[in-house]
Amino acid sequence: MSAPLSIPLPVADRWAVENSPARRVPSHGTDRFGLRHAIDLVGVDEQHRSAPAAPRRPLVGAEAPERFVAFGRPVLSPVAGTVVAVHDGEPDHQARRSPLGLLSYMLGQGGRLRQGLTAVAGNHVLLRETSTGLVVTLVHLRRGSVRVAPGDRLRGGEQIGACGNSGNSTQPHVHVQVTDTADLVTARGVPVLFRDYREWPASGRGPFDVEAGVPAEGSVVEAR
Repeated sequence: MSAPLSIPLPVADRWAVENSPARRVPSHGTDRFGLRHAIDLVGVDEQHRSAPAAPRRPLVGAEAPERFVAFGRPVLSPVAGTVVAVHDGEPDHQARRSPLGLLSYMLGQGGRLRQGLTAVAGNHVLLRETSTGLVVTLVHLRRGSVRVAPGDRLRGGEQIGACGNSGNSTQPHVHVQVTDTADLVTARGVPVLFRDYREWPASGRGPFDVEAGVPAEGSVVEAR
């Protein structure tokens, strides 16, 4: 197994952690598309809410992605390296929080997987880290927000796009993963450690500062 790649969080502000490899591996329940050690970050406010309370609506109702804290937040390059692939133009679809809305969305999961990578990842950017050659992929970006092109050389910390709700996403969030190759159909997931962040555990204790680690499922993190 490859050694973990140590990177800063690719976002500012506060984010709730979902599908963390600290809870299980493979984190998303599959090794397909290099997902083994992937992590999802859902933007939250200072009260750790991803969006205001939903207005009264049917249980299967959907909401505009603009209602969510994360939508449009900057997404940054967490590494120095080269942009190897970019995809933009996929729509930001409606978000779903209600139980029945989530159920109906999950029932369509198989169909999206059969459509291939673009239907799953939506708008995304792949970056090849200079020293290791490993590939960092940032997924579910906002349509029209991607600022980089293949071949661009980045120092790290530059904005590469904005958080969106494209692809296989129930609400705006940033999906981060590291793989051994840029071909995500055959790629193997590589462990990742995040550097210099503050974490609020799901238990309500804290926060505490972390020099390097993998945030726990249900915690909230913020770059220091």
